[in-house]
Order: sequence, then structure tokens, then C-alpha cells
Amino acid sequence: MDLSWVSLPDARRIAVRHRPGAGQTVLFLPGYASDMMGSKAQALDASAQQHGFALLRFDYSGTGESPGSFAEGTLERWLEEAEAVAALADGPLLLVGSSMGGWLMLHLAERLGARVVGVVGIAAAPDFTDWGYGPEDKARLAAGEDLRRPNPYGGEAELTTAGFWRSGERLKVLGRALPIEAPVRLLHGDCDDEVPLDIALRIKDVVASRDVQVTVVKGGTHRLSAPHELALLEATVLDLLRRGAVAT
Repeated sequence: MDLSWVSLPDARRIAVRHRPGAGQTVLFLPGYASDMMGSKAQALDASAQQHGFALLRFDYSGTGESPGSFAEGTLERWLEEAEAVAALADGPLLLVGSSMGGWLMLHLAERLGARVVGVVGIAAAPDFTDWGYGPEDKARLAAGEDLRRPNPYGGEAELTTAGFWRSGERLKVLGRALPIEAPVRLLHGDCDDEVPLDIALRIKDVVASRDVQVTVVKGGTHRLSAPHELALLEATVLDLLRRGAVAT
């Protein structure tokens, strides 16, 4: 799949891989410090190739193949980029968001309204700037200090900038009603040590849609990237695409 680019008014260049196909377009939103070459994104690309649906993948600025500084990233900035990528597709969209991408997915679904025919959250993590940090870390971030915490997957420490944290606090969603009417599917592992299962249940309660399903994966961790978990993701996406095709 060839690489293409979306340019924003401030000269940001966002790396995109667009697989054309029939019907609705699936837009994949990666997690924090992740990119479009991860196992879930690639599994969706293989499914798109096999089943003929269109797929958009992209990297937030400062991650993957998109140039820029990760330290300049904020939730608002990356949401703007997601909206610019969504504009590449014609017609209806099915949004798939992993972890932080699940937070952006909810905002994007709210912004795009009836154009969104379904949303799939994979260990979706809305509002993690609130519940994901203790009082001491929040105080440091609120004071303008960047934070580095151990990476649960090893390697370089995980960076949270004060700017990102503040943007997250401005874009919290779990304390209000979300006017998302499309079908919602939330996949969550019961052994997820990063995002509590309760977050999926809270999303269920704040979206307006009456077609909401929470699927709890026994033994599933935050990554949800074991073969049977990727098969579940593919089946969930294909089911919503079929439903959307029937509805239209």
C-alpha cells in the first residue's frame, strides 16, 4: 500500500495509507505513541484486501511515518489530523479506535454525525488524563512539568507532556451525553492493566445509541492483538459493514 500525505494549513504533513474499496470506508485511529503499522491496523488492512472494503490508516504528527515532534502532540492537534484524514473518504465511515484512538473516535463520531455508520472501540481509553494519573502526577502536569513514566512494554519511558494532559482535560467526554446514534461496539480485555473494564461500561452509558454491545475478552490484555482477538476485531467490523450496507 503506497504512502500518501495530507497537508494541514500550518504545514503539518500526515502520512496516510488508503486502500480503496466498495461501500463504507473504515478509518483506523491508533493509540497513544502507536502508529498505522501495528498488528491491529495491519489485520484490518489484510481484511480490507480480502473482503474489498475501503480502509484509511494514518500516523499522528510526530509518530510513525508522519514528521514532527511527538512532544508537540496534543489530543486537539491529533483530532484535527484525524478529521483531515476522514475528509479523504467519500461517503459513510466506520470508525475503529484503539486505546487513545477510541477517545478520538468518540469526538470524531460526534463531529461527523450521520456520516458515521458505526464505531468500534478496542480497549478505548477516553478521559485517561483524568483517571489514568494520580494526584501527585496531575499536580506536576498542571504546574507545566512534563512527566515520564515506565513504559509497560519496555524500552524508552512513556512521555506525557503538560500540553497533552491539558488538552485531554479540555476534551473529556465521560461526564456528558454523547449524541452518537450509530451502532457502537466496545471490545475490552478483562486482564487490561491500563484501561479498566469500567471505562467501556461508562462509554455504553453516555452514548445516545441504543445499539451498543460491550464484548469482554477473557484473558485479554490492553493490546488485544492475539490471533483470536484480531479475528474478533475483523468479525466485528465486517458485521457492522454488512449492517450498514443493508441499511443504505
